[in-house]
Amino acid sequence: MIRFLNVYYPTRTVLLLLCEASVVAGSFLLATWLVLRQDTFLALQYEHGLIKIAALTVISLMLSYYFDLYEPSIVSGRLQIYFRILLVLGFDCFILAAFLVVDPDVAIAPYVYVLGFTFLAPAMLLMRRTYEWVAGQKVFRERIYVLGAGDYARSIVNAIQSRPDLGMEVVDWQDVQLEAADRKKVWIEELEKIGNRGPMVHRIIVAMESKRGELPVQELLSLRFRGIIVEDDGALRERLYGKIQLEGLRPSNFLYSEGFRIKPSQQFIRQLISIIAAAVGLLIFLPFFPFVVLAVKLSSKGPIFFKQTRVGMGGRNFEVIKFRTMFTDAEAGGAKWATKNDPRVTKVGMFLRKTRIDEVPQLWNVLRGDMGFVGPRPERPEFVAWLSEELPYYYLRTLIRPGLTGWAQVRYGYGATLAETKEKLEYDLYYIKHMSLGLDLLIMFETIKTILRRRGAQ
Repeated sequence: MIRFLNVYYPTRTVLLLLCEASVVAGSFLLATWLVLRQDTFLALQYEHGLIKIAALTVISLMLSYYFDLYEPSIVSGRLQIYFRILLVLGFDCFILAAFLVVDPDVAIAPYVYVLGFTFLAPAMLLMRRTYEWVAGQKVFRERIYVLGAGDYARSIVNAIQSRPDLGMEVVDWQDVQLEAADRKKVWIEELEKIGNRGPMVHRIIVAMESKRGELPVQELLSLRFRGIIVEDDGALRERLYGKIQLEGLRPSNFLYSEGFRIKPSQQFIRQLISIIAAAVGLLIFLPFFPFVVLAVKLSSKGPIFFKQTRVGMGGRNFEVIKFRTMFTDAEAGGAKWATKNDPRVTKVGMFLRKTRIDEVPQLWNVLRGDMGFVGPRPERPEFVAWLSEELPYYYLRTLIRPGLTGWAQVRYGYGATLAETKEKLEYDLYYIKHMSLGLDLLIMFETIKTILRRRGAQ
C-alpha cells in the first residue's frame, strides 16, 4: 500500500488512477495532433494547450473520485462501473461547455474536444476492462498466511477477502479449534511447510488475541530472515481501515509508536488556518443566510438558532451554535442521540442536516476558538462521562480542539449507539496519531464529497 498524507491507499488503486490520467491526457493529445498536425507544438506550448488538457484530466479524475470509481467496496458491479464512467464523461462535457460559453479561448482548436471525447469513451471502458483482467491474475497477487484462529483472526481474513483492490490472497488458513499448546504445534508445522516450499507465501499476518505461550517465535524469525514479511494484524488493520483497533490496545502503543505528537506550533498553525477558513465560509454563506432563517422560522415554532453544551479541548464546556432542525420540545424526555429518520426533526431540518447547512453557524465557534475546522466531533457532557467509563482512551479526544468535520465523520458517519461510538473513537485515535496539515486538507476534500453525496447525517 502507498502512504499519502498519512493515509494508506492500495497500490492497485493508485496505479488505476495514474492509468486513467494517462488515458484522458493521451486522448486529447492524440485529438490535438490529428487536428493540428504540424501546429500541435505551438498550440500545446504557446497557446496553453497542455494546461487545458491537464485541467481537463484533473476534472475527470475528481469526478471519478466523487462517483466512487476508486472505491470497489462501494461500486463493484461491472455494469455499474461502466455506467458511472459514462456519467463522468457526461459531466466532463457539461463542465467544459460551461467554460467555453464563459470564455471561448478555453478551446484548443475546432473539434479537438469532440474528437478527444470520441477517443476517450471507448478508451476508458477498455482500460477498465483490461485493469479487471490484469488484477484478476494470480501472478499479481500477494499471498498472505494468517497465523491465528477464532473470530479475531477470521475478521482479518474476511477483510482481506472482501477487498480485491488490495491484491492480497489468503492461503492455507484454517480455524484451529484446539487448546493453546496444541494450536502452537499446528502452527509450527504450518510455518515449517511455508519454509520448505519456497516463496509461495509473501507475508505472514500474526492475528492472535493472546500471543503469550502460543507464538512460534523461532519459526517466525527463521521465515523473516528468509525474506518473508511478518506483520502484526494491528498494523494491517490500521492501514486497511484507517482506524486503530481498541481491542488489545495498551498504553505502550501510545508511548512507543510513531505519531501521537501534539506540537503547540502545529496546533497554532492549524487553528490559524481554521479561523481563516471559517471567516471565508461565513462571508460566502452571508447572501444565503436570510433564506435559511426564513425556512427555519416557517418550519415550526421556536428560535432560529439551537445552542447546546458540548465538551471541548481539555474537557472545558462550550456552547455550540447550529440552525435549529428539531421541534422545540424534542428533548423534553431528556438527552438522547439522533436516530435515522428521527421524528423529532422537521422536514426543513432534515434537508439542512443532509446538506450540512445546519452546521454553518458553528463557524462562529471556530472563530471564537472553541473548535477547529478539523477534529473529533464535540460530544455532550451527559454522554462524555458515561462513554469515558465504557470506552478506554475516550478522554484522548479532548487533547485537541473538536472539529466541524473530521476523519471519523468522512470515513464512518454518525454514531448513535455505544458500538458505533466505539468505532468512531477508533477513527479519532487514528487521526490524533497521524494528525497533520496534509491530512486536514484531505479531510476537507472528502467532506465535500460527503456533503454532495448526502452521507452520514441523521
